[in-house]
Formats: sequence, structure tokens, C-alpha cells
Amino acid sequence: MTKIPNPRVCIIGAGLAGLISARYLQDEGISFTVLEGTQYVGGTWRYDPRVGTDEYGQPLQTSMYKNLRTNLPKPTMELRGFPLPEDAPSFMKRETVYKYIEDYVKHFDLEKRIKFLHKVILVSREENIWKVKHQNVATGEEFEDEYDYVFVATGHFNKPNYPDIAGEKLFTGTIIHSHDYRERDNFKDRRVLIVGAGPSGLDIAIDVAYVSKTLVHSHHSKAPLKTVFPEHYIKKPDIKEFNTTGVIFEDGSYEDIDDVIYCTGYQYYLPFLDISCGLEWDRQCVKPLHKYMVNIHQPTMLFLGAIVRACLVVALDAQARYAAVLVKGDFTLPSKENMLEEWNRKVETIRTNGRPLSDLHVIADAEDSYYAALTDESGIERVPPHMMKIHKLLLRTMFDNLYTFRDYVYTILDDENVKVSIENETENTRTV
Repeated sequence: MTKIPNPRVCIIGAGLAGLISARYLQDEGISFTVLEGTQYVGGTWRYDPRVGTDEYGQPLQTSMYKNLRTNLPKPTMELRGFPLPEDAPSFMKRETVYKYIEDYVKHFDLEKRIKFLHKVILVSREENIWKVKHQNVATGEEFEDEYDYVFVATGHFNKPNYPDIAGEKLFTGTIIHSHDYRERDNFKDRRVLIVGAGPSGLDIAIDVAYVSKTLVHSHHSKAPLKTVFPEHYIKKPDIKEFNTTGVIFEDGSYEDIDDVIYCTGYQYYLPFLDISCGLEWDRQCVKPLHKYMVNIHQPTMLFLGAIVRACLVVALDAQARYAAVLVKGDFTLPSKENMLEEWNRKVETIRTNGRPLSDLHVIADAEDSYYAALTDESGIERVPPHMMKIHKLLLRTMFDNLYTFRDYVYTILDDENVKVSIENETENTRTV
């Protein structure tokens, strides 16, 4: 790919991925514009008590709920070059994180480069240029601008993924997705069914269990959970079918249910991408992407944050640094043939193992080697190994007890070592 002089970059979205990308492009002196469909920065981290649509009739993007605390500790949530407040706890409330994001925008003076209330409606490739059509959602006025690069930073936590379960239309209770879950008081003294045991499913199950009459939890997770739940918590397998008043499960058992909360994840949703972008996408995946981010057929389009099961802030920072130096021309991508060969090997491995194509976005145990690969290819500073040590220790404490894993404090000693201690118990510490 030939270096482009004085490149112009369009960043789609002013959530964390877009803001971090903007900061690094600014550091490199690269011209960019951020297009954001709402009035706010921070994407899903902004709490809004409303559900459905906003005052402009646009779908509310945030999935934040009232009592959320981070499930990753402070060192993995800190943005490079911008320390978190010293008095911030190890696992922060959503308000603390959002204030931190707002302070980040002010510190780096990013707001002047953001066009708020500008929703991207079409991205197309014409004569080696990107044409980006966007609409002011307040006035309806449409615009079209030209760019050399497009960063898609819209995330994948805004289009709910609903399961298709027999008899659902017969059910007379309420059904929502975790995207629309805001506060537990709505479920006081109710018989609530939570479906799914990913991070949101586990967190919301515990939150609702404080107030519900019964908490029924349907999932097939193989995670080695050792948590002792309250007596009114009932573990169930997958759902077989609904009837008017409740649910029949795959083991033949039945429970009366008032409310259902689907914690069943999100879809990839990129309706603004024209066929000329050279990508395929569906609810499961976006393809083909080099290093989880570069559009192999049109490598001046990059996806920030299209990943699953990683320390997201750490990953976004590494991806944004990689993207910025790519635009600057500090390194050259592998040939299209080599990128496709690597991609096809990954696809073949997933298919051979009988896994869904959604695994194309999963980093998980390969996280440290992923950061090493980004450094090897682009020359960016390496993400230190202690981040992965923190993540592994976190998973261990989380599986041991979902009620107490946020009591631990993680202190970085150097690039290799981390001290873990129980909050307010200095005698109970260990270094790893």
C-alpha cells in the first residue's frame, strides 16, 4: 500500500474506540473528523435511563445500567498518558469511568474535531477515495465528504441478539434484552428469568437477585463457577419453549416466570457499508480482517474494537496506535495475498474445530501474542505482559466468587509482576 501524503481520516463513532483513535491521530498531526450520531461522547459508557429511541427518533446506543461496576480492574481501564484518579477504586462505578472519559476528551481537546448528531448513512469506495455520506439527525440535512482512510469505531454492543425460542409469542409476561436493562427495582418481588451467562448475564443475575422473589438462570456455560448463590437462585439448562405463564426447559422442568431478560449478546450491524467496501458482514462476524481490524480488500478501512474476550481498553489502545502509525506511513502491511492466506488459515481452524464463525473475533488466550504481533508488524510499543497476568488472575477470582472478586486490588510492580491484595487487608497480599 503506497503512502498517502496528507491523509484525511474519518472516524465513525465517538465512543472509546473513536476517542482513543482521535487522540493518536492528533498526536501524529494527521487530519481527521469524528462523526457521532448522538449528542455525547463515550458511547455505551454513558448511562441513559431511557430505552428505545432518543429525542431525535434514533435508537439509543447505550447498554449501561444503573448499578454497573467494571468487571476489569483499574490498571486495565487506564488510558495511556492519562492516569486514572488516584482515589478511584480498583473496580469503578460507571459514573467514575464516564467522568474519566469526559476528562480525557477535554485534556486532549478532542471535542472540536467531533461532529455531533451526524449519523453515517453510507460509506462507499470510488476511484481510490472513500465517500462518506452523513445526516444531521436534528435537521435531516445530508452531507458527503471524501477521505483517504475510514476508521469504523461503532463497536458491537448496540444491536441486541435475540434467540428464537418456540412459544415466545404465547408468553404473557415481559421480555427485554440486557441492552434495555437499567435498574433492578423494576423486578422487586418478581419471578425473573435470566438467559445467558456471559459477563452481562452473570452481572445482571446478581443485581436482580437482590430484589427478585425468584431468580431463574438458564445457561449452558462451562465456566467453572464456584459461587454460592442465594436460596432463591435456580440454575436451569437451555429453554425448550415458552407457554403463557412460564418456561419449559430442555430437562423437562418448568418454572412460572413474570419477566425475562435475554443476556444473549449483540450482533455486528454495519448497514452503512456499501458493497464497494469489499467486506462481508452478518450478525456473527465481519470478514476478512487482518489482525482483527484491517479490511484486507480495502486496507485503508480499519475496524477498532471488533473483538471479543479481551481487556477492551488495552486492546483499543493498541489497535488505535497501530492504526495511527499505519496512516502515517511508518510501516507497510503484508501483501494482500499473505493477509488472505493468514485469514484463511484462521477460518479453516475454526471450521475444523466445529466452532461458529463468530470465533473470528475472539482473542481470549491469544491476547498476549496478539499484542506481540501488532508490535512486530507496526513497531508500536509492546503491551506489557503484566496486563495478561492481571486478566488471568481476575478470571480465577471471578470464577471462585462472583460476589467478592471486586474486592481485590491489582498493583503493577513492573512489566512482569503484579501484586494482588484484598482491599483494606494489607496482610493478605501476594506477588505474581
